[in-house]
Amino acid sequence: MEAGGERFHQQSPIPENSPETEVALFRIRDRDSGDNGKMTCSIQDDLPFILKPSEENFYTLVTNGALDRESKAEYNVTITVTDLGTPRLKTEHNITVLVSDVNDNAPAFTQTSYTLWVRENNSPALHIGSVSATDTDASANAQVTYSLLPPPDPLLPLASLVSINPDNGHLFALTSLDYEALRAFEFRVGATDRGSPALSSQALVRVLVADANDNAPFVLYPLQNASAPCTELVPRAAEPGYLVTKVVAVDGDAGQNAWLSYQLLKATEPGLFGVWAHNGEVRTARLLSERDAPKQRLVVLVKDNGEPPLSASVTLHVLLVDGFSQPYLPPPEAEAAAAAPADPLTVYLVVALASVSSLFLFSVLVFVAVRLCRRGGAGSAGRCLVPEGHFPGHLVDVSGTGTLSQSYQYEVCLMGGPGTNEFKF
Repeated sequence: MEAGGERFHQQSPIPENSPETEVALFRIRDRDSGDNGKMTCSIQDDLPFILKPSEENFYTLVTNGALDRESKAEYNVTITVTDLGTPRLKTEHNITVLVSDVNDNAPAFTQTSYTLWVRENNSPALHIGSVSATDTDASANAQVTYSLLPPPDPLLPLASLVSINPDNGHLFALTSLDYEALRAFEFRVGATDRGSPALSSQALVRVLVADANDNAPFVLYPLQNASAPCTELVPRAAEPGYLVTKVVAVDGDAGQNAWLSYQLLKATEPGLFGVWAHNGEVRTARLLSERDAPKQRLVVLVKDNGEPPLSASVTLHVLLVDGFSQPYLPPPEAEAAAAAPADPLTVYLVVALASVSSLFLFSVLVFVAVRLCRRGGAGSAGRCLVPEGHFPGHLVDVSGTGTLSQSYQYEVCLMGGPGTNEFKF
């Protein structure tokens, strides 16, 4: 380098992560002689570069280790040349070293895991949240695309549940979610840059389905779809607070949507029974009297604590008895069913059976009458083959019971012509 003239060659930009890379090549010269023509060359001490001298006053500026563009992408280097004369003269030359990007950084998510909430019965294509990743590289090395990774559970139909926008990381639920069927699921998303080779990273996403009050209480006891309704027996001597029965119900929702309360909606005798609000126990509220109807009908309302609340009702049949040995009386519904007109088909069957039975009885009576008439005619025209005289004494039962001691066969002949029949006793 000389005052008034320069010979300088610079490479720019310099790829990062390239140790001992040549940045610039130059030559210095001083037209003085002796010590006045001798020169020193230097740069700042805080730079990651060094000067390597060679013959004929040539110098090479090289990197002193690998550069990191993400830490510093540009350097201003001042090359100072000083002679050894008196007074010392110097000259300076400034160069700018640019550091080019290398795809050495993978995308990084803003969080290692994300928790997203979605209310059940959501509309399809609903935006439920977003994930975000950044890349400290430059240009195409910093462009990030997002994707869903295969779930750890192969049975989870992830492709039908959620999708992700590859450009911005937005997540839109694809179907309406049901809290009672799927309360939570998780999956991983990937962020990949467009460098060569491409680098990527992952983040865990957990989706929690929030419950909505979409299930009414369901009564387990007493059963409401039974053919014969259940009847509870209460002795008339029962004290106030006597436990009659307990209504048992469940709710498929969760949290306050599943908190149930009970109340007596209707009763045959208001004030005779009460229902505990929190456990569904039905108890007597006062002493029973003879004036209380023996058949009591109660309607209990079961309501959840959702917004808006959902409810169900249950009908109870209570029979007041003097003692538990008293015969069971059917509920009013059973009596009404018994008093209802019979089915036409049943009526036809009964009439047919009665007709056949009457015809059979009439045929038997006619047959007996005919036989008796024939027997009467034969008695007047024929004779009986019964021996005359007394029975031998040894054939008579002497025990006084009036029976014969041996078994005998008697023959009665009805003589009346060709139609005569013979009977044996």
